[in-house]
Amino acid sequence: MTEPVLHHYPYSPFAEKARVMLAYKGLTWKSVQIPPVLPKPDVVALTGGYRKTPILQFGADIYCDTALIARVLERVAPEPSFFPQGDTVAVQAAAHFFDNALFGITVPVGFAPGSGMNKLFFAKATPEYLASFGKDRAAMRAGGTVRRGPVHECKALLAFLLPKIEAQFAGDYLFGAAPCIADFSLYNALWPIWMPADLRAMLDAFPKTRAFAARMAAIGHGKFSEIGSDEAIRIANASKPEPVGDAVALETGGIPLGGQASVMPVDSGLDPVTGELLQASADEIVVRRTDPRAGTVHVHFPRFGFQINKPA
Repeated sequence: MTEPVLHHYPYSPFAEKARVMLAYKGLTWKSVQIPPVLPKPDVVALTGGYRKTPILQFGADIYCDTALIARVLERVAPEPSFFPQGDTVAVQAAAHFFDNALFGITVPVGFAPGSGMNKLFFAKATPEYLASFGKDRAAMRAGGTVRRGPVHECKALLAFLLPKIEAQFAGDYLFGAAPCIADFSLYNALWPIWMPADLRAMLDAFPKTRAFAARMAAIGHGKFSEIGSDEAIRIANASKPEPVGDAVALETGGIPLGGQASVMPVDSGLDPVTGELLQASADEIVVRRTDPRAGTVHVHFPRFGFQINKPA
C-alpha cells in the first residue's frame, strides 16, 4: 500500500482528528491542502462528488469519513490500537455522539463571529469570503438532518454536557489509560473551543477535560510532506485500486454487485457519488468510477451514516 495522502485544510476539526490519528499510528503521510468551499474540482476528480473534509487516499483508493478512515488506519497499522478496550458498542456510541451531537454544539460557539476560530483563522478574511463560506455551509446542510443552533443555546448545552464528560474519564482517557477512537472523536468536537486561546477558558472548570485536550493535541501531526492536488491525482492515475474481497450486496434495495449505485451521506453534504457497486457489506460501501484525470478509482464509504440509491 502506498503512503497515505490526506486531503484537508487547517481549520477543519475533522481534518484535525485525521491528522492526529495519522500521527498516533506513527505513519508518514502526504498533505494536500484543499479549498474549504466549493468549487473543489480536484477533490471531485477523486471522489466523484463527495465534498466533505477530510478524505484519505491510498493510491487509487479514496476513503471518505473519519469513521472509515480510522478503520483503514487500524488495518494498516494495528498498533497502537484505536480499540484498546475493544470495539464495543459503548466506544462506538460515544464516538458517534461526539462526532455528531457534541460537534454540532461546539462549532457554533467556536466559529462565532469575531472570536474563537474566526479570530484565529479568518482574521484577514474579506466580508465577501466570509459570506461565501456561510452560504457554502448552509448549502451543505440543505436537505439533511444537521442543525446548527444559536450560540446561546449551544452554550447552555455545553453547560449540561461538560460535567458529564469530565465525570467519564476513567484515567487519562475516556475509557482507561490509553486513547480509543472515542477519544479522537471527543478531541475533534472539543477542538473548536480548545484551539482558540480566547475560548479555552470555557474548559477551566473541567481540569480533566482540559488536560485531555492538551494531551491529544500533543500527539501532533506526525511526519508529513506537502504535495499539490495535481500530484495526488497523478498518484491515483498511476495506481491500481486494491481488490475488493468478500464482496456482498447486503440490503441494497435491489442494486446488484456490478450495478450502478449512488452513494451519499444522510446528515449533510448530500452530493451523490455514482459508480459501479463493488461492495455493500454491513460496514463498508465501495464504488468504482473512472475520471479523465484520476483514472479508475475505488471510492469507499462507511455503511453507517450513508445511503445507497439507484441513480436518478
